[in-house]
Amino acid sequence: MQILMVEGVFLILLIVITLSIILNRDLLATVVMFCAFSFCASLLYLIMGAPDVAFTEAVIGVVSTVFFVILLRSVDRWCKK
Repeated sequence: MQILMVEGVFLILLIVITLSIILNRDLLATVVMFCAFSFCASLLYLIMGAPDVAFTEAVIGVVSTVFFVILLRSVDRWCKK
């Protein structure tokens, strides 16, 4: 029963992070929230008993976050309306 509650909390947290990514105007903050989303998803996969998927999500999340931060150096940080 306790595991189901933790899974529910992580799912709600993933939904909140997703909504904040969609509504945010600052691209650097969006990249940081994407990293948090990847971290929460990998923890959720680990709780559900899929360590291989959790490891893959963590690696892809770190690599894509580094890639996005490097990419943001060449573009404007703020989205236009």
